[in-house]
Order: sequence, then C-alpha cells, then structure tokens
Amino acid sequence: MKIRLAALLLPLALAAACDGEQAVANLPEAIALTEDAAGHYCQMIILEHQGPKAQVHLAGFPAPLWFSQVRDGIAYLKSPEQSAEILVLYVNDMGEAQSWSEPGAENWISAADAFFVVGSDAIGGMGAPEIAPFGSKLKAEQFIAEHGGEIMLLNEIPAEIVLSPVEFNTAELETTE
Repeated sequence: MKIRLAALLLPLALAAACDGEQAVANLPEAIALTEDAAGHYCQMIILEHQGPKAQVHLAGFPAPLWFSQVRDGIAYLKSPEQSAEILVLYVNDMGEAQSWSEPGAENWISAADAFFVVGSDAIGGMGAPEIAPFGSKLKAEQFIAEHGGEIMLLNEIPAEIVLSPVEFNTAELETTE
C-alpha cells in the first residue's frame, strides 16, 4: 500500500517541482538603473543618492517600482497595506559595487538570495539607516568588520526594522548633494 501511494504521489511531486522551476523562469529580469528611474516614495531621481537601491516587480506592471534605499524596498514588501502581487525584489549586490556612492546600475541580485547586513553604521541615500545587501556571505562579513551589524536573510528581517520611524542623518544628505 505504501509503495502504491508513493508511486501515485511521485508524479504530483515532480509536477509541483517543475511548476516551481517554471515560476522562477518566468520572473521578470532586473532592469538596469538609468537616470530616468525615480523613487516610488519620494519621486526623486535614484542616481542622485548614494547607497544600494531596490526594484520591485509587480504582476501586471511593465516597469518596476524603484526605491532609493534597500530599506524602503523591504518596507514595501513587508507593509501590511501593500496589496499588489510582488513577483520579485531585486537589490544592488554591494559586494560588486564600485563604492557606496556608486552602487552600480546592473549588479542586481534577488533579495531572496542576498545576505543583508542589518544594524551597521551605513546610511542610505535618503539619510536613513541602510540595510546593505551582498551576494556573498564573505563580503557581508568583511563589511561587518568595518561597519558593524549582523547578517540576516530576507525572511529574518523583522518588519519593525524597516517599518519603524527613524532619525534621519541630514548631515549625510548634505554631503551627497
């Protein structure tokens, strides 16, 4: 009986696995950051701000929503008011960035695969504390050695970290303008 049940369930399990692979294959690709990209919340030009960025792709929308800070992209993802179907969240891989002030236009990784440094001294482009994403755990650890913080995966980042009010570092904003 157990063998027959397993024989019946195996094709279903394989079909589900194939559907999962198909879903990943159908995800929109990351879009290169251009001077036309404006922040979803602030409507400011993304390239005018330092630090890593985020792009959220929604079902039924041809273009991504851009975020001046990774923190804001994760906040959108974790917001209880957010109702659109999120297909994927991409973030800059800061391990591949030229510098903090030049996070890159094409070095995107899925947030689901990133190692996030949370609680460091890093300040994002909008003057709020930033969550720094890395594609490599080793590079995230090297960042921590210089800036503090701890590594978290996307599903480990508590909503209150990205949804709670923060004190903005206006001095940092003035130096980037």
